[in-house]
Amino acid sequence: MNKDLSIIVTGSKGQLGYDCVRILKQRGYNHVFGIDINDVDLTDESAVNKFFDSHKPDVVMHNAAWTAVDKAEQFPEEVRKANVLASSYIANACKKYHAKMFLISTDYVFNGQGTKFYEVDDPKGGLSVYGKSKSDAEDLVKSILKEHFIIRTSWAFGVNGNNFVKSMINHAENGAKELLIVDDQIGSPTYTYDLATLMCDMMETEKYGTYHATNEGVTSWAEFASFIFKEINSDLVVKKVSTSEYMKLVKNQAVRPLNSRLSKESLVKAGFNKLPTWQDAVKRYIHEELKK
Repeated sequence: MNKDLSIIVTGSKGQLGYDCVRILKQRGYNHVFGIDINDVDLTDESAVNKFFDSHKPDVVMHNAAWTAVDKAEQFPEEVRKANVLASSYIANACKKYHAKMFLISTDYVFNGQGTKFYEVDDPKGGLSVYGKSKSDAEDLVKSILKEHFIIRTSWAFGVNGNNFVKSMINHAENGAKELLIVDDQIGSPTYTYDLATLMCDMMETEKYGTYHATNEGVTSWAEFASFIFKEINSDLVVKKVSTSEYMKLVKNQAVRPLNSRLSKESLVKAGFNKLPTWQDAVKRYIHEELKK
């Protein structure tokens, strides 16, 4: 692969963007431009075009997004600008430069009912402002640009940002004895380093389309937490609670999908490797990254 490609990574200070930048640099790419919210206003079309004109990208990994799911319910217009309009501006700019574009999407584009594993072409039906915005962003990017990779993922955790694993570790270190955690939302934790590795592999192909990419296996948030506490030798007790009960206790929450099982059939058919199990990922994350 040409190591002189011009590669733009949005959301470079977030979990996934940070890992994309570091892996690209590890692989020897010479022109990796990581940008975050203070560098370029992605909701300003002229600012996007100006930045693209100066860097003439070959690849754009668009990770930046409004991801505060609960807060999104209060600010639907701002969420639309950040997630939908920004994605369309980037897609149009990519089209101008014949650049490959990655759009990171989410399990929230589905309604999360039932127990089946969602295929990439299953009907969408997001229940939240966030989920609907990401669904609309997908549709726009598809309509604008052929050279796209849309990757739906879930339950992300990475070294450069806040996430569920860090939160659980903080609770344990701060002396918590017991936590209420929902046990009826089922999905797959995803280590952003593993996902970024896959994206860098995909980048070197022209196998465009929509993919689901998470670490292998499914679990509940309660089981996920219990696994983390076991790994850090904490005796913190997890008290399981249903989503409906939890929403009564914690107000102003967005509706979350109960079923976030995502089928990896599209990955397999395209010849890409599945990610390691989520248990393996959590162990590596805790013992390799957080102990540095």
